[in-house]
Amino acid sequence: MKDFAGRTAFVTGGANGVGIGLVRQLLNQGCKVAIADIRQDSIDKALATLEAEGSGPEVMGVQLDVASREGFKMAADEVEARFGPVSILCNNAGVNLFQPIEESSYDDWDWLLGVNLHGVVNGVTTFVPRMVERVKAGEQKGGHVVNTASMAAFLAAGSPGIYNTTKFAVRGLSESLHYSLLKYEIGVSVLCPGLVKSYIYASDDIRPDALKGEMKPVDKTAVERLAGVHEFGMEPDVIGARVIEAMKANRLHIFSHPDHKEELREIFDEIIAEYQDYPKDPGYDQRVAFEKFRADSFAEARRQSRAADF
Repeated sequence: MKDFAGRTAFVTGGANGVGIGLVRQLLNQGCKVAIADIRQDSIDKALATLEAEGSGPEVMGVQLDVASREGFKMAADEVEARFGPVSILCNNAGVNLFQPIEESSYDDWDWLLGVNLHGVVNGVTTFVPRMVERVKAGEQKGGHVVNTASMAAFLAAGSPGIYNTTKFAVRGLSESLHYSLLKYEIGVSVLCPGLVKSYIYASDDIRPDALKGEMKPVDKTAVERLAGVHEFGMEPDVIGARVIEAMKANRLHIFSHPDHKEELREIFDEIIAEYQDYPKDPGYDQRVAFEKFRADSFAEARRQSRAADF
């Protein structure tokens, strides 16, 4: 995306952490920005800070539980009625639960899936069809979707298990959507940050009461320890600036943190090393011939993505 000025952007989890960094940088690019967040007090604080910085009427807040499909539709209608069609969507809201899968309950799964994965699904399903229809009608030129995953979309240790699961899914959703929207000149990026100066370690504060039935007691000592670690996280404004740069280059993967490059290279090498040289099984040649059509088609889609200039 090259032209930002005058566009309307919708940022979930926009009141702090990565979200507020995205909001600031989008405002700097001349966008009108809606801050969507589940915490009204955080929205109010963010709006007051941005107003003091001179953002004024170009930013608004809307309270939203991203796990709610109806809530998403209502928020979208409210924002578009005030600021006009949304053509930049940042599905950024996320929560974490620092425990392994075998110690997790159905309530734990429903909570993290509801926010981290269904929240992205709801954002995409609410806004992307609107974007596509406006592009097809000639009412809008392109657009961009940024889905916040995490380096946890690539690096899956034993904990946090459910969080890893949701972020791998967001990565897959984003990669598929990236190629399907190329023809509409709507870019899609998946943001994979590392440690961020944010409050995600305190996610339990906003866990819905209905999903607390099988919740383990909060380990306050662990929360305090994580709070100290997150103090050394990357500043949200730095991440926001790197996201804008990647959007302008239409990059699929946004690796805001250079910290993990060599670790990721090692993991990819380990994955490739696990392939085995099996003898040909019955049907091998026919199967490989069929797969060639798929592989060639995907290679062409990747070529078109790299060559895209919109």
